[in-house]
Amino acid sequence: MHNQDTYTGASVALSTRLKRVLWNAFYLFFFKFSPRPLHGYRAFILRLFGARVGKRVHVYPGVKIWAPWNLILEDECGIASGVELYSQGVITVGKRAVISQGSYICTGTHDYTKKGFPLYTEPVFIESEAWLAAGVFVHPGVKINEGSVVGARSVVTKDMPDWMVCAGNPCKPLKERRIVK
Repeated sequence: MHNQDTYTGASVALSTRLKRVLWNAFYLFFFKFSPRPLHGYRAFILRLFGARVGKRVHVYPGVKIWAPWNLILEDECGIASGVELYSQGVITVGKRAVISQGSYICTGTHDYTKKGFPLYTEPVFIESEAWLAAGVFVHPGVKINEGSVVGARSVVTKDMPDWMVCAGNPCKPLKERRIVK
């Protein structure tokens, strides 16, 4: 079902905390205020912290990233300023996928059915050619399939199908996405 042993051991939690302290300092001084056109520079920084970053990836300086070591960014994807990648678990963004401003991609939550509400993570997959419009929230464990378009301010709690336009709260498929040349 989900990965509840993400932070079960004290040594794991401590090493994660230390990496996060280092990342947050680096983010503040070298990433967040970097000039907008320096996508290659930001990709280099993300790679230093363990992200797998493809070619010609555009990650803007205003993107907030919880743990870059849990990011897979494939060729030519774009992540707009104001996006939050809450990457306690792995987030994969496919080739030429776009995540628009103000969107929140969430991989971590708590199991409210257990005492102490233990943290668990589930990966999020945003496949090739998908587009998340402004202000979309994606829940842990969701897959946005190839070519899907998710309308602005949608809340995605379940997988979205290939090549469909989807929207709403909760998000639902509305119509087929057709590419006009």
